[in-house]
Amino acid sequence: MKKIILYIVFILPLFGMGQTTMSLKDAIDTTLRNSFDIRIARNYLEIDKINNTYGVAGGLPSVNASVTDNQSITNVTPQLNSGTEIKKGNANGNTMNSGITAGMVLFNGFKIQATKERLNILQLQSELELNIQIQNSIAAVMAKYYDIVRQQEYLKIIRNSLDVSQKKLDIVTERKNVGMANDADYLQAKIDVNSAEQSLKTQQLVVDQTKTELLQIMSMKQFYPYSVIDSIVVDRTILLNTITTYLRQNPQYLSAEQQIKINEQIVKEVAALRYPSLRISSGYNFNRSQSDAGQILLNQNYGPYAGLSLQVPIYNGNAYKVQKQTAIYNVNNAKLQQQSLLNSLTSDAVKTYQMYSATLQQLDSQGKAVEMSGRLINVIMQRFQVNQATILDVKAAQASYENTGYQLVNLKYATKIAEIELMRLMYKLGN
Repeated sequence: MKKIILYIVFILPLFGMGQTTMSLKDAIDTTLRNSFDIRIARNYLEIDKINNTYGVAGGLPSVNASVTDNQSITNVTPQLNSGTEIKKGNANGNTMNSGITAGMVLFNGFKIQATKERLNILQLQSELELNIQIQNSIAAVMAKYYDIVRQQEYLKIIRNSLDVSQKKLDIVTERKNVGMANDADYLQAKIDVNSAEQSLKTQQLVVDQTKTELLQIMSMKQFYPYSVIDSIVVDRTILLNTITTYLRQNPQYLSAEQQIKINEQIVKEVAALRYPSLRISSGYNFNRSQSDAGQILLNQNYGPYAGLSLQVPIYNGNAYKVQKQTAIYNVNNAKLQQQSLLNSLTSDAVKTYQMYSATLQQLDSQGKAVEMSGRLINVIMQRFQVNQATILDVKAAQASYENTGYQLVNLKYATKIAEIELMRLMYKLGN
């Protein structure tokens, strides 16, 4: 009974997993939850949130406590003006210093404000980087998901071709049994069936491996069998003007814009170094010194203190000036990089749209070609059955059917991939 229970517990879930159907929404939702890249990007965002405080920017007081306790053994030999000479060896001494200090910057050329604003922008940039990673992950999942659909369509084409080869073999076998077919046709028909079976097994392996690759993209810790019941449906409504209009809302472009603002804040931070800085400080000190020998056996003082310190930079070899000039060049470079990025995004959008438009125009005609090749193979098989077509005619019809079918599937997949990329550029995947 225990063995039966264990069998039910461990084996039945495997049958349940074998019946799992994976939809595109399931794949995307799982990826958004599990993706290592998304989780890493989210952690970077949390780091920037933690760092985005006035304390990190240097705008809050700092408080420190310190304690020092020194024990010493000394030889004391003082000579007094009265002529008395004292000698004492191995005299114990103890000195203890402790205190609490507090300080705060009152003014440093608005460097604190510039640093805090830079931290704000860094947080916004990390949010954009997270959105970029989410869009990239969704695009990768969609591309791999539809690759599975494509490979399964290949499998259907091979299976249909196998059915034709098997039917062809059955016809040739019947003829051979009544002495109306030669050995060459029979062997060729057998070879065609065997070849189609091998192609079917090879393609099934490709389908299984592609499914495993999708699970890897989804960051699944366990690999399990599942089925994909879907087809490639292409959106025919995308317009180039719509794409180029949305490019300035692309997270990559917005992230480049944030980088410009970050560099501008760095310019302000460096410029603040040339201004005077005013700092307030206060604290409480306790000092105690004790010795077994010497003129002062015990000395102790304690009490609070407060003060202001002003630091005025006068000359440091033009280091601050050089740093500011360098920071300004970094701002200019960031602006150029943003313009270059926009140019690259626009170029990618135009090229992708050209592919999308071109393949879209070929879909209808290729669909008709597949329909005609299917009709052709039916006609050839009917003629072959009544001995009006040769085995070579059937093979030619099969090749035509397979080639046109492959081309249609490839066109659908290429159009879908172009559509996914255009939607990613418009920041509309998953919306």
